[in-house]
Amino acid sequence: MALFSQLGNYRNAGLFIMRTGIGAMMIFHGLPKIAHPEKWAGLGEAMGSLHIHFWPTFWGFVAALTETVGGLFSILGLWFRLVSLFMIFLFMVASLHHFNTGGDLGEASHAIELGFVYIGFLFLGPGKFSVDKG
Repeated sequence: MALFSQLGNYRNAGLFIMRTGIGAMMIFHGLPKIAHPEKWAGLGEAMGSLHIHFWPTFWGFVAALTETVGGLFSILGLWFRLVSLFMIFLFMVASLHHFNTGGDLGEASHAIELGFVYIGFLFLGPGKFSVDKG
């Protein structure tokens, strides 16, 4: 369609908008988790889905930190592909946790969707509007 034929010229802008929006939502969801250390152990118990049952508080802190700092780095485009790998792992564990605790696809869908977003980001890279310019 001729109306949209020139939008391909703005791929980097589109990627920046996606990075910024998704990154902001990661910070929005991650800040309350990192701000409440008493919840870290419960969050870290999701690693039990991978049969890792030691140090749940540590894993909960790592998950909260990954979500929060990963969101910031997503916005900046800093270490973007590495952040994408961490986020993919985070959402894989979250998805498995939903299924292993009796949840259905509806409960796991948000984590699965974001996992796919970060898989796409892994392939695309941050675009030219990033700190790393990678």
